[in-house]
Amino acid sequence: MNSPPSNPPLGPPPPSPALLAEIARVHADAELLHDAAAVEAALARMAGEIAARLAERTPLVLTVPMGGIVPTGLLLPRLDFPLELDYCHASRYRGQTSGADLTWVRRPPEAVRGRSCLLIDDVLDEGLTLAALVAACQAAGAKEVLTAVLVEKRLARKPGGLAHADFVGLLADDRYLYGLGMDYKHFLRNAPGIYAVRRPEERRP
Repeated sequence: MNSPPSNPPLGPPPPSPALLAEIARVHADAELLHDAAAVEAALARMAGEIAARLAERTPLVLTVPMGGIVPTGLLLPRLDFPLELDYCHASRYRGQTSGADLTWVRRPPEAVRGRSCLLIDDVLDEGLTLAALVAACQAAGAKEVLTAVLVEKRLARKPGGLAHADFVGLLADDRYLYGLGMDYKHFLRNAPGIYAVRRPEERRP
């Protein structure tokens, strides 16, 4: 009797003790850029700006996993108007600390056609991923596509990248960030603020 095929593993492999030690070291040494109070104030302001623009348009909100899940969850209860929720997923990082080629996991759903759409992501960095998501929604027939990010980095975008998001919570310099959706090697998305990883020359003795 043949054995049933085994299911392929889902997600990253179990973390090694060395990786867990690195995560703990990075978090202990990180710089807190925006605390929980600053994030709450930013979310409240974003929600007001989004409502002023979209409250009468019954938008389709599209979260961008994985980083956009936390900002979307924090924003949705503040948006007191009719909306629908779905997701589309393209990634350049996949647990790494620098971007690579864009990989599509789920393209925009058919429901974007004729709709006002709001893409919610964690951070606007080089702008390539969000630009690709906006273009894909437009190609799928969206009436308009707006973008919201919890953090926008102060840097020159890559050619073809989205220059600015329509709704921005907080600003940060061009450093590796984590917390509230942003990760460091698949970890620390649950950190309750916006943190910057210190470069070797910035680390405390």
